[in-house]
Amino acid sequence: MTAATMRAVSQDVHGGPEVLHEVELEVPEPGPSQVLVRVRAAGINPTDWKHRATGLFLGDPPYVLGWDVSGVVEAVGIGVTIFEPGDEVFGMLPYPYGAGSFAEYVTAPARSFARKPRALTHVEAGAVPLAALTAWQALVDTARLRSGQRVLVHAAAGGVGHFAVQIAKARGAYVYGTASAGKHEFLRGIGVDEPIDYRETDFAEAVADADVVLDTIGGDTALRSLRVLAAGGTLVTILPVPPEGLLEEARQRGVHAKPMLVEADHAGMAAVAELAESGALRPHVSEVFPLKRIADAHRAGETGRTTGKLVVEAAGS
Repeated sequence: MTAATMRAVSQDVHGGPEVLHEVELEVPEPGPSQVLVRVRAAGINPTDWKHRATGLFLGDPPYVLGWDVSGVVEAVGIGVTIFEPGDEVFGMLPYPYGAGSFAEYVTAPARSFARKPRALTHVEAGAVPLAALTAWQALVDTARLRSGQRVLVHAAAGGVGHFAVQIAKARGAYVYGTASAGKHEFLRGIGVDEPIDYRETDFAEAVADADVVLDTIGGDTALRSLRVLAAGGTLVTILPVPPEGLLEEARQRGVHAKPMLVEADHAGMAAVAELAESGALRPHVSEVFPLKRIADAHRAGETGRTTGKLVVEAAGS
């Protein structure tokens, strides 16, 4: 029987990690086409601490943040046919307005989820959705990456980056990846063909005739990345607002620049799940935090030094 109330982490004002606090809320009920999921684990992403600090797309609190979910279907709403209570699922809540996974239960459209790969624990699966979907939608849906093409992934050891590398390799691409020298062994382990130490080497001189660039940094990095593209190549930037002049400079160079925001995507999650089940995609989880220590997870994430992902565990896995 589902509990009447649940623990969640909320905030009443914008600010640093200290504004996050535990609250007790009513367990929501699934509406038409929705499922109620008992959250086992939820990945944390840069968008979480950006929203905590500024509101970004969500405006003023109070609200519960979090978009990644791995858990178990507790109940289904009217019209849901693809899941039943007891199914293990993972997915991304509709971004940005569907936030709420830093809680013991969450409701969302059923097709925001896919079946959790058996090859992954809930903690591992919780690390995947937003970051891997971002990488999939950038490389596959937007850039239409093909076998034999050359792709540059910025911040290749990060959350989105390390999934992008694995997706690109699974599609037969040759991969360059930027990261500090201490992370190059990790990069080679996930498939990067040529790691680039951004502190010592100008990537714009080290890479030429790339077909695709995945920009996870923005600013001058995005602008300079246009130089490494072959004619007709594509830069996809996942920053909400592209740097001034990016689109015009891309047009002048005969290449494409496409800003994107990740979207909840049942088909994309199923494709990512298939890669994970086959072993072609594995999340790297750097650290796991209990729900009550979510402020510490934010502090760790904001250092910018995380390899792979941080995960918040709402219940034992």
